[in-house]
Amino acid sequence: MASHGHSSHSEEKVIPAPQTAAIWKTFWILLILTAIEFIIAFTLPANGIRVAIFAGMTIVKAFYIVGEFMHLKHEVKTLIWAILIPTIFVVWLLIALIYEGGHLY
Repeated sequence: MASHGHSSHSEEKVIPAPQTAAIWKTFWILLILTAIEFIIAFTLPANGIRVAIFAGMTIVKAFYIVGEFMHLKHEVKTLIWAILIPTIFVVWLLIALIYEGGHLY
């Protein structure tokens, strides 16, 4: 058989791509935030503070996911604000409607 110059046992060290490192970093950050949510869910009594913490952490995770996986973090600031400002108004509208409906005191 002809030898093609390749050894069957390669000693090359595989260096992960920068994208792989960013994905793992995102994974660990989201895992830690989710673990904190679980700790809060099982240690705090069910009340408005727990709901507020969950809502805040969910928003943080959502912004992080959008920034990393939808690459919005690397866009121009004008586009970010064009997406963020309407979202803030929608959240404000939902809170106002819930409050006016008598579900928040």
